[in-house]
Amino acid sequence: MRFTKGHGTGNDFVVVADPDGELELTPGLVAALCDRRKGIGGDGVIRVVRSAKHPEAAEQAAEAEWFMDYRNSDGSIAEMCGNGLRVFVRYLLTHGLATPGPSGLPVATRAGVLRTEIGDGTIRTRLTTPRVYAGSTATIGALTVPGVAVDCGNPHLVCGLHDGVALAALDLTRAPLHDLAVFPAGVNVEFVEPAEPLNGLDLHVRMRVHERGSGETQSCGTGALAVGAVALRDAGLTTGSVAVDVLGGRLVVTCEPDGSWWLEGPAVLVAEGDVDPDAVL
Repeated sequence: MRFTKGHGTGNDFVVVADPDGELELTPGLVAALCDRRKGIGGDGVIRVVRSAKHPEAAEQAAEAEWFMDYRNSDGSIAEMCGNGLRVFVRYLLTHGLATPGPSGLPVATRAGVLRTEIGDGTIRTRLTTPRVYAGSTATIGALTVPGVAVDCGNPHLVCGLHDGVALAALDLTRAPLHDLAVFPAGVNVEFVEPAEPLNGLDLHVRMRVHERGSGETQSCGTGALAVGAVALRDAGLTTGSVAVDVLGGRLVVTCEPDGSWWLEGPAVLVAEGDVDPDAVL
């Protein structure tokens, strides 16, 4: 099976081309491919499949030729992945599978059809409008941190750190405990602290994230979107740009005057090769 390895700010993925939807991508195979010791290694697997050939995306085929079938590293299905979307688009462009039009390149996802724009070394993606909808908490050991629930097409809990708690000191080797009544399907948890101002940007924050099904990752695109939405709201801003520093680099979240939300950052393909599915299972 041919694969490509790519990442967006350190959030890394195994990309597998399956244009006609013929590959049986089982949870076990996904987990094996993502195993960093016995497989290729990654935070998830992205399957590149034509929308018309996938039952979950057939209705989107008229708007977007390609569907991003994303799986977490434990084999579970995810609605969306902001960093993965940029890597997906980079794959399409590099392999000549798509050409951006005047309004960008549309991609079908489980969160709907999303538009992307190609920049100079970066890719800018229009994401689902984040919806801040409830208060909740996350618990790490003896520490309980208040947070805000945000729906970005997938569930997030954004927790601002206070009272001298340092972002770097958090132990995210285990999943933070969360309220199952608020997040019955699990949640991506972001911990945030303010950072120094940057020229040309309205706000600047740092975050770490524990992704459901993957553990702590170097970055999370929809997590950055959720963090940006909460940061703008807390600053009393209805539009603006937020620099979100993650372990793997920097992402920029922007809310435009027309109400659209964008995520911009790098997307890099680093290797291609062949893998024997029977050998990794």
